[in-house]
Parts: sequence; structure tokens; C-alpha cells
Amino acid sequence: QVQLVESGGGLVQAGGSLRLSCAASGRIFLRYIMGWFRQAPGKDREFVAAISWSGSSTDYTDSVKGRFIISRDNAKNTVYLQMNSLKPEDTAVYYCAASSQGWITSSPYEYAYWGQGTQVTVSS
Repeated sequence: QVQLVESGGGLVQAGGSLRLSCAASGRIFLRYIMGWFRQAPGKDREFVAAISWSGSSTDYTDSVKGRFIISRDNAKNTVYLQMNSLKPEDTAVYYCAASSQGWITSSPYEYAYWGQGTQVTVSS
């Protein structure tokens, strides 16, 4: 099994930045795809970004392209989401997830392991 724990959320003014971290433990010897999802109250959970094990491949949803950067440090078993130029519409609970499939996917159903989430609130 894989355990994921997010951190780094908080309250930030519009235009500011936050860096989320996701620490993995447990069965981490597989080459997992790592992803970030978010969910606002009353909204469906949506894909934000994903990264391959090597870090050579990434994918982002259109609304965050050019503002967010996903990265990973396998030596520390940690994946990051650097969020810049934050907007009020970015406000949501952000979840880290892991998938054992061999390609990047935006579908939450392809991710078997999930963290508990961290709240990000962007004020106008």
C-alpha cells in the first residue's frame, strides 16, 4: 500500500504563490504516476496536473497552464505543486494521488491511492 500526505495549503492573496507538497510512504518502489486534483464545494473533483516517474512527462489542465508547475524528488519520495499567480477560482481542497498505470491520465478513476487533501483559499 501507498500512503500520501499533503501539506503547504493555506490562505493567500490573489496573485500570490503557494507550494504544495505530497510525501509518499509504504510501497513506493513502483514507478507511480503522480497527480494533483482539486475539488471546490458543490463541484466535481477535477484534474489539475500529473507527472511521470522520471519527471520527463507532465500534463496540466488548461486553466492552470503557465501558472502551476508539478515536479517530483524521488530521493525524498515527494511530489510538489508550485502554484503561481493564484486566482480566487483556484480555491479548493487539493488532493495528491498515485497511479500504477504506465501512462499519464487525467481520470481520477485511474488513481488508486489518495491523500486526505489540503485546503487552498485565494482571496480577492
